[in-house]
Amino acid sequence: MRVAFDAQLAVGTATGIGEYANELLQALRADDQCETIPLRSERLDPWRFDRRVLWDQFALPWKAANSGATLLHAASGTMPLLSKLPVVLTLHDVAWLRVQQHTAPYARLYFGDFMRRCAMRARAIITISQFSAREILQLHPDLDPARLHVTQLGVAADFSSIESGVGDGRSILVLGTVERRKNLEVVIRALPGLPDARVISVGPSTPYRAYCEQLAQQLGVRERVLFRGYLPRSEVLALYAQSAVLAMPSRYEGFGLPVAQARCAGLPVIAARGSSLDELVEDPSQSLAPDDADAWREALARVLADPQRARARAEASRSTAIARFSWMHCARATVEVYRIAST
Repeated sequence: MRVAFDAQLAVGTATGIGEYANELLQALRADDQCETIPLRSERLDPWRFDRRVLWDQFALPWKAANSGATLLHAASGTMPLLSKLPVVLTLHDVAWLRVQQHTAPYARLYFGDFMRRCAMRARAIITISQFSAREILQLHPDLDPARLHVTQLGVAADFSSIESGVGDGRSILVLGTVERRKNLEVVIRALPGLPDARVISVGPSTPYRAYCEQLAQQLGVRERVLFRGYLPRSEVLALYAQSAVLAMPSRYEGFGLPVAQARCAGLPVIAARGSSLDELVEDPSQSLAPDDADAWREALARVLADPQRARARAEASRSTAIARFSWMHCARATVEVYRIAST
């Protein structure tokens, strides 16, 4: 079985989907149950809308048709409307149909309604959480549930090998694109009640960052909110080792990879209740209403008051998390979907 694999979102500043493409591709190669042919173009910036459409609808199906593969895995949440090869689509979530109303209408049309029509042409659809599976079936009522398969993501080995410690006792790490649904503002609202704490935001910016900066200024905590942008992997790993806690206040997540990474790194986690994050957080006390700033302040204060105890609790479940979030498990489940789609 030869599979053409869409790895375009691993080009440039790869975020969560790029991590998925990179790590799954490596695991598929290590498992050696199928031959994978990675497809990408360094010349087409996947973060420019016109270049993304050009890749999805023209370059990707052309490269796949000429690759010698018998199946195309569209791994980035988008797929060509027309393809000579049967397509397995990874649909990470349906955020474009649920929570991206603030974005440009042409982007919502393409990533939302147009991709909803394209998805119905896929031979099989992979998604990454039970939450996303429910969302997909609700928004694609004509989709046969037998065509939908849940394969949980893994966590890269370098997170699992981070040396455990107590962190710096003051840094609250928030990882992900600085956009409205990620809800960085609730952590900023909690910060005035955490006098020694600081927030470190890591991820690409959107116009929402200006709102968060203005809010921090109004609350008198601007100097304690650091926007680091997109960082090299080595610096991200260092922040997982050095921070006191990972906060993930997102209102909507298809999976929530930073939570899984934190659990494998032995870093305490506080996450928003709802969406897929409920499937990742082990202790219900670590799960909060996404917009309750008082609850976030109290939960973060407990961690920062005794970081050694918080780290010890996180370390106690670390081995279980490492076993659970395995890219090899994900690869083998993905190969099984390939087999189903090839019959």
